[in-house]
Amino acid sequence: MHWLFSAALVAAFVILPNGAEAGHGCGRASWYALTSQTASGERMDPAQLTAAHKSMRLGTKIEVTNPENGHSVVVRVNDRGPFIRGRVLDLSKAAAKEIGMISAGHARVCFEEVEDGGWHPLMRPPVSMRPVW
Repeated sequence: MHWLFSAALVAAFVILPNGAEAGHGCGRASWYALTSQTASGERMDPAQLTAAHKSMRLGTKIEVTNPENGHSVVVRVNDRGPFIRGRVLDLSKAAAKEIGMISAGHARVCFEEVEDGGWHPLMRPPVSMRPVW
């Protein structure tokens, strides 16, 4: 019976992701405003609320918070990176502006995956929700 408990414990560490792989974590973030092609195939648009993460599934929506000022923004992961040791996210310029880290260039942030329950007030609404004038 002891071996069964040990096997289950090992399986939990192997199968269950932790930290950033689980869709949450804290660390340093920077921002970028290039217009190159992203890992998702779309062109990077500094005006959109997007982010780069090393391994999170492309299309994942995460809430990023700057604990220094309490400002948060919801972004969509559409690229890979950052490629600088110790950084957990690269944010678009628009996302960095929302959380107040433009002038510093980088900041400590915490992030968490959010449910994809549709439109979020900080994101551009889908076409179906835009007014037709």
